[in-house]
Amino acid sequence: MKKVITISREFGSGGREIGFRLAEKLEIPFYDKEIISMAAEDSNIAEDVFHAHDEIIRQPERVDHKYVSVDPFSVLYEVPVQDQLFMAQSQIIRRLEQAGPCVIIGRCSDFIVEDGFHVFICGSMKKRVERMQQLKQENARKMEVRIREIDQRRRDYYQYYSGNEWGNPRNYHLSLNSSRLGIERCVEMILACLNVEE
Repeated sequence: MKKVITISREFGSGGREIGFRLAEKLEIPFYDKEIISMAAEDSNIAEDVFHAHDEIIRQPERVDHKYVSVDPFSVLYEVPVQDQLFMAQSQIIRRLEQAGPCVIIGRCSDFIVEDGFHVFICGSMKKRVERMQQLKQENARKMEVRIREIDQRRRDYYQYYSGNEWGNPRNYHLSLNSSRLGIERCVEMILACLNVEE
């Protein structure tokens, strides 16, 4: 297996777990939040800044209904913080691609990694709510609202940086519904597709 596998996922669909299990079976590295730590170290930008902007497009801050002005000689004027963070993470993802096969979760990695195997994991809202409630005790209605908000942020982030539609099957080699197939079957199907590709 020579290719990098990228996994984009709806929140609560189990995409991270699928990626982790896949990496274990293939005995290759797995990267998710580790990319943030690596990018922070590489760029000398505080890690908490990366976490605050992780897969989020922030609107310009307003004060008294006016946009905050930035000194035109400031570095921030040249490149917004969220763009600096995206570029730093993109450099790390490209470096990981050069280093060899691995599994990368989210962060527009399917757009950044040109010669990878790209997977999208989705699921029914009901199953995603149930899954997330097992991890965090919260009533179903609040959890559904939270899931929809995070999905929207991921959609906006992906579209902003890639210009593509998040979740559109044309952008991926394989799209799987983890609610119907289950986590382990998704892993098996990705492995089967990788074997066919080779």
